[in-house]
Amino acid sequence: MSTTVIVMGVSGSGKTTVAQGVAESLGWRYAEGDDFHSAANVAKMAAGHPLDDDDRWPWLASIATWIGEREVEGTSSVVTCSALKRRYRDLLRDGHPSVRFCELEVAESVLAERLAERTDHYMPASLLRSQLDALEPLAEDEPGFVVPVTGGPEETLRQVLERLGQDGR
Repeated sequence: MSTTVIVMGVSGSGKTTVAQGVAESLGWRYAEGDDFHSAANVAKMAAGHPLDDDDRWPWLASIATWIGEREVEGTSSVVTCSALKRRYRDLLRDGHPSVRFCELEVAESVLAERLAERTDHYMPASLLRSQLDALEPLAEDEPGFVVPVTGGPEETLRQVLERLGQDGR
């Protein structure tokens, strides 16, 4: 059976870096969740407006479709997605038994610093508060684990890979 890891968290938490590292380390397929956003969603965020549920549902559904296609292929994969709310995560895993979540937990001050330094992303630092306010941390009954990000990218990746090994990939 294949495994799908959704690396989740707010903007600036390191989702892309970790997901790419997992994919490279394990030889899995990788997808960047931001690539599934519509042009309208990207424009809305770039203008400094947070997405609402009406904006997010089609985006989440397209990621879920991608996950289902990987499951049919029997291909293990990793995808980034903020997956801020439980109901979003429920949609992503509905009918997808391969899904495990990896929540990256980062201090707000570190997130703010990272976003202030970022120049290559449409998500402005001003939207960090709205994401933190919306975040519903991974619950104990959801498949997956939380990784507190306290060191550099290599340390975080090591912790994620270790947890994946413990969870039986």
